[in-house]
Amino acid sequence: MATASFFLLAVFLALASSIAFSSDPSLLQDFCVADKLSPVKVNGLVCKDPMEVNADDFFKQAYLDKPRDTTKSMVGSAVTLINAMELPGLNTLGISLARIDYAPFGENPPHTHPRATEILTVLEGTLYVGFVTSNPNKLFAKVLNKGDVFVFPQGLIHFQFNPIHDKPTVAIAALSSQNPGVITIANAVFGSKPPISDDVLAKAFQVEKGTIDWLQAQFWENNHK
Repeated sequence: MATASFFLLAVFLALASSIAFSSDPSLLQDFCVADKLSPVKVNGLVCKDPMEVNADDFFKQAYLDKPRDTTKSMVGSAVTLINAMELPGLNTLGISLARIDYAPFGENPPHTHPRATEILTVLEGTLYVGFVTSNPNKLFAKVLNKGDVFVFPQGLIHFQFNPIHDKPTVAIAALSSQNPGVITIANAVFGSKPPISDDVLAKAFQVEKGTIDWLQAQFWENNHK
């Protein structure tokens, strides 16, 4: 009986540990370069034959040195992400990188990364940034200048805004997943396909259904490309 109880306790602790530390899986080999041509579907990307791997699988030439055009963006920002699809050598390494360009008064609107914590560094310019905790929804916000660093915990709603009217801003973000994912709040709530019922959203936001219908009729741009 004691042995059975010990076994059940060990299983419970193992499951609890796997849940508590759920993230990109730990490495079991030196690398697992993504085979983007494989038809096999797994949770992640299939490994390329190690004998076919070369230095170019870990290299991306001059990809983040050029600013993205933010003038055509309704929110005034553009996110250039390097994940395992862009750089196959990142597969299973649990990290990705993004350059974010902000026009004057441009913003990266409230969003979450369901699979990653983000650490952001301002390279040029100024940003007002913040994140909101789970209930009771406390805001943590700061104004960042060149060289400043800020962390957004995994899964929490966060944003960045350039408050300067005549100067662009550039930042680099590192994320703790090879595929962090992004849920932009306004896009998800008002731009889903098919749309969420206006009865549901009117009740949730305590507004008239006509307001919800107007919001759902807008074009909700994806600036993460």
